[in-house]
Amino acid sequence: MTEKKERILHSALRLFATQGFAATATSKVAKEAGVSEGLIFRHFVNKEGLLTAVMEQCSEELRSVLAEVMLTEDPTEVIRKLLELPFSISRSQYEMWRLSYALKWQANRYDQSSQEALKEVLIGAFSKLGYDYPEAETELILMYLDGAATSLLLHEPDGKPEILNVVKRKYGL
Repeated sequence: MTEKKERILHSALRLFATQGFAATATSKVAKEAGVSEGLIFRHFVNKEGLLTAVMEQCSEELRSVLAEVMLTEDPTEVIRKLLELPFSISRSQYEMWRLSYALKWQANRYDQSSQEALKEVLIGAFSKLGYDYPEAETELILMYLDGAATSLLLHEPDGKPEILNVVKRKYGL
C-alpha cells in the first residue's frame, strides 16, 4: 500500500470515528491526509468505498485480536481471555473500535462473521465446563463484551482492575 493511501485511510478512520461518517466530507479527509480529493476517488471510487476500505482494516484487526482466543484449547482460558478483552484495548486502537461501534448505529453496518465463530468457541467452552445453558452463557458474555467495550471507549471508569476482577470471579477465574 502506498504512503498516500495509508494516510487517506488513517485520516478517514480518525475523522469518521470522531466526527461521524455522515458528517465527514471526502474533502476533509483529503485535506487532513494532504492529498487531492480526486486521489481519494481514484483509490476508493466514493465515500462509501473509502468507508468499506477502512472497515476492512478494522475487521482485519478484530480477526487478529480474536485469533488468539479462537486458537485457545483450554475452555477456562477462552472465557478469561474474552472477559479481559475490553480491558486490553490500547489507546492507539480507540479510534478503530469507536468507529466500529458507531457504525453499528450510524450506518447499520456490523460484521457478524467474526461474532458467529466466536459464539461457537464460547458455546464449546461452556459445554466442556458443564454449564447447564451454554448458549445463554455465551449470549451473556457477548452482551457483556459489547457493553464493557462501549463503556470503556466512552469514558475511563474508576477502578478498572477491580471491575475486571469482579467479572472474572463471577466465572471462577
